[in-house]
Amino acid sequence: MRQPVEELIECYKNNLYAVAFNVCKNQMDAEDVVQDAFIQYYTMKKEFEDEQHIRAWLIRIVINKAKNLNRTFWRRNKRSLEDYMGTLAFEDQESENIFEEVMKLPEKYRIVIHLFYYEDYSTREIANILKLSESNVRVRLSRGRSMLKKVLKEAWENDE
Repeated sequence: MRQPVEELIECYKNNLYAVAFNVCKNQMDAEDVVQDAFIQYYTMKKEFEDEQHIRAWLIRIVINKAKNLNRTFWRRNKRSLEDYMGTLAFEDQESENIFEEVMKLPEKYRIVIHLFYYEDYSTREIANILKLSESNVRVRLSRGRSMLKKVLKEAWENDE
């Protein structure tokens, strides 16, 4: 027995998502796991006995994929920003505060700020690394600096 994937998605997506979320504890990972399970069903040529067999097979696939995801190098070695900050050595408290604010920037600004100031890359080198134009890198640097200036100015005024 084979059912169309569209019918299975409509019928089981919420249940499978709940199972995946219980294992992954992360919305995006759970969605990926469920999607992978439906893709595996679609690409497999396995015949099933009945609808309950399909449901049980999908649940087992979701659980296995979620467990495998939890075993990946990335998930095992992931740290929170606070844990990572504890491993870094800064010259003074101000340097640490600035780094924390840099890490709070949106990713596209944070990356160019980090590469420019902490890794000492030129705008040309950053453009090559990120596959951007030099002018785009300079714009991102400028906007990132403006955001940092605003946040640091507010913090500095609050300290007075």
